[in-house]
Amino acid sequence: MKKIFFSLAVLLLLVGFSKAQETVYPAKEFKGKLYIVNGTVHVGNGTVIENASIEVNNGKIVRVGTDITTGKDDKVIDAKGKQVYPGLILSSTDLGLKEIANGVRGSNDYVEIGDLNPSVRSIVAYNTDSKVIGTLRANGILLASITPEGGEISGSSSVVQLDAWNWEDAAYKYENGIHINMPSFIQRFGRRGGGGAPPAGMFPGGRGGAAGGEQSDPTKLALEKVEQLNSFFRQARAYLQEVSHKETNLKFEAVKGLFEKKQKLFVHADQVKQMLSAIDFVKDFGFEVVIVGGSESFQIADILKANNIAVILGQEHALPATEDDDIDQPYKTPATLQKAGVLFALNDTHDESRYRNLSYNAGTAATYGLTKEQALQAITLNAAKILGIDDRTGSLEAGKDANIVVSDGDILDMKSSNVVYAFIQGRQVSLENKQKQLFERYKYKYGIK
Repeated sequence: MKKIFFSLAVLLLLVGFSKAQETVYPAKEFKGKLYIVNGTVHVGNGTVIENASIEVNNGKIVRVGTDITTGKDDKVIDAKGKQVYPGLILSSTDLGLKEIANGVRGSNDYVEIGDLNPSVRSIVAYNTDSKVIGTLRANGILLASITPEGGEISGSSSVVQLDAWNWEDAAYKYENGIHINMPSFIQRFGRRGGGGAPPAGMFPGGRGGAAGGEQSDPTKLALEKVEQLNSFFRQARAYLQEVSHKETNLKFEAVKGLFEKKQKLFVHADQVKQMLSAIDFVKDFGFEVVIVGGSESFQIADILKANNIAVILGQEHALPATEDDDIDQPYKTPATLQKAGVLFALNDTHDESRYRNLSYNAGTAATYGLTKEQALQAITLNAAKILGIDDRTGSLEAGKDANIVVSDGDILDMKSSNVVYAFIQGRQVSLENKQKQLFERYKYKYGIK
């Protein structure tokens, strides 16, 4: 019996040691001055400063320039020969809500039952212990907008910083937007722009068909769904205009920020008809609208600009939305929006690579019409503007949080990019992650140097 207990104790010790090897602790708050010196600073607003330095005090950027001197006792990071960038921003993601998409249901909490769920708060389900987060930090992604899915109204998103003990620590901006899913106006199975078979519950009677298996008119059904959304917001407006209420309606209360311009309405839509329907929310209710997805946005770029609608583009490394589009259309769409003056951000929604290729999506856009600084801005300052956090982050300017990435090479280039330092609000965060550990483990096993 003693031998059994001893063996169990040894086993638990080994398991504990193994887990300790994987553990990465969030960085402590950094008080005092920090200097990043001698680097090529990409401000994020299109400006590049050679041989420049950044002065940080208590987590805030104080100065950026070429005439900054350091003190004897200050913390100094020499970035000579390196590139310095604002922390990258993932504009819409299920990070921390979905760990293992297929097969482990207990690791996922990104969708709720029901069609109208504006009171769902994605932030409270955010898992700061996700193994995916470390791989994003190592690729320069320091902030993300955590977004719910499902139904017609999915709930609210929040922006998080990616080095935290719990969701309260992670929260960078609470409930900055309400997300809705625009119904598909066409049946386009197996394509992105409308997205394969419609989700269960999107249409009465099943996936795209009427009750009894009859084929229904998708445009008619979509218009009915749009009218249901309009009806909900009209009722919410009437409720919120009342001086007092006999009963509190949590769903109507949850969209109060939309009417007060404290939140934005994020409309998940790819088709032109879907996006045109979204414009009605601007005209009828005065909402600030952001299109999420927007694979066909290049067709109506001027209309989006005229209505002051921003776009978060979906997965760029993908097939075109329709058979009539150019094969490289997803790569060219950012340049089309840029030319039209539409505020847009690039995103990464690829489940298999788990969103770490955000900067390389921007690199592709730079190959197809954007300048490198415009492409960088699409994953930094533009994203911050769309998410309503540009007063705090998105560029390396005085007064903003010190969310900074230092790379050996061009962060937009898959071959040369190598992030060596990352700072969130002035805290130097760990770049260690599970994939790096496995890489080192098997290099050691097979004697690879």
